[in-house]
Amino acid sequence: MISPLTPTVQNKGWSVALAGLGINLALGVLYTWSLFKGAIEKDFGWKGSQLNDPYALCCLVFAFTMILAGRCQDKLGPRLTATIGGLLVGAGMVLISTTNSYTVWVLGFGVLVGAGIGFGYSSATPPALKWFPPSKTGLIAGLVVAGFGLAPVYLAPTSDFLLRNFGLLKAMLIFGIAFAVIVCGLAQLLLNPPVGYSAASAATTEGSKVAETPNLSPGEILCTPSFWLLWVLYFIGAGAGLMVISSISGMAKKTMGDSAFIAVAVMAVGNAAGRIAAGQLSDKIGRQWTLMLVLLIQAVLMFLAIPVTTSLHGAQFVIVLVATLIGFNYGANLSLFPSFTKDLWGLKNFGVNYGCLFTAWGVGGFVLSRLQQMLKATSGSFTSSFVAAGILLLIGAGVTLLLKSPRSADS
Repeated sequence: MISPLTPTVQNKGWSVALAGLGINLALGVLYTWSLFKGAIEKDFGWKGSQLNDPYALCCLVFAFTMILAGRCQDKLGPRLTATIGGLLVGAGMVLISTTNSYTVWVLGFGVLVGAGIGFGYSSATPPALKWFPPSKTGLIAGLVVAGFGLAPVYLAPTSDFLLRNFGLLKAMLIFGIAFAVIVCGLAQLLLNPPVGYSAASAATTEGSKVAETPNLSPGEILCTPSFWLLWVLYFIGAGAGLMVISSISGMAKKTMGDSAFIAVAVMAVGNAAGRIAAGQLSDKIGRQWTLMLVLLIQAVLMFLAIPVTTSLHGAQFVIVLVATLIGFNYGANLSLFPSFTKDLWGLKNFGVNYGCLFTAWGVGGFVLSRLQQMLKATSGSFTSSFVAAGILLLIGAGVTLLLKSPRSADS
């Protein structure tokens, strides 16, 4: 067991965390789908729920691939797992750059890109968490996954530029090649700590003892009430946020016109900031209370979004502000739930355990984003979608009272 961290070990920890952050910056192309939808509708003539099908399927495949990818990460290491992810994402983007076929886009973006994101995303957080003590679990998890949320800050203007100057198909080709190179390159920096290393010992001071966390298997966690409570909460928190993220560009077009991509980019800043801020806050006041606060605020924002998105002459900064706050609260989920996973079930099987829990994110994204598209097609507005999401979030906030947050032994 290694006691105090040496400078070399510290540097490896931060380099692993930053490599994971960089990988997620590339994989965050998922959050720019609302920009692609407009070009797809214009160039391909797709209508109704077709416009969200590749995105919704991508969310679902991403989530369920996390189980297989998590097992791969646990057994074969993060480097190989992330490399597979980069190759799959690149292949999927290159494939859809060759055609306007609905079927091929569902296969390329929905299946290949979704699976690639799952392999890349599953390998970014676990090695980073292993290098740092439990007191920094929320912060490090939030920092690594912040890349995924922050991606639209550069992808939104980049996508807008490529779509205007090269068209949709060539833009997908450029993205595919770039993402494959970036993800596969950064994957080589992912490294687990040496055998016997314990980050907890470096942060433990005299009189402060950290409670031992059991290392449970996937079969064991599926038999615990906490898993299913967290699954439902993840479904609600992530699904409600993804409803808005998948359509924010369309929502903003009423008041912002061709500048709607700015709302996508600014919301991404909120998304990324929420992951880091919630992670840090949960290290201080506990995961349970942080999650309850996030769900309550998100519910209020959903109801506030109704007059904002229905106004034809509203101030541009208002919709950007609301979108940013919704992104902030949605992003909080992506640091809280991996932190819950580590706290409750340990790091030994973290990849596959979090993969099982992450299926809630995929199912929530698939079900609620598709529901949102159907409600929008039927009613012509986003009002009913916001009402449904708000009610679900209030229910979720109540469910958090049933959770038990693990605490250190001396508290």
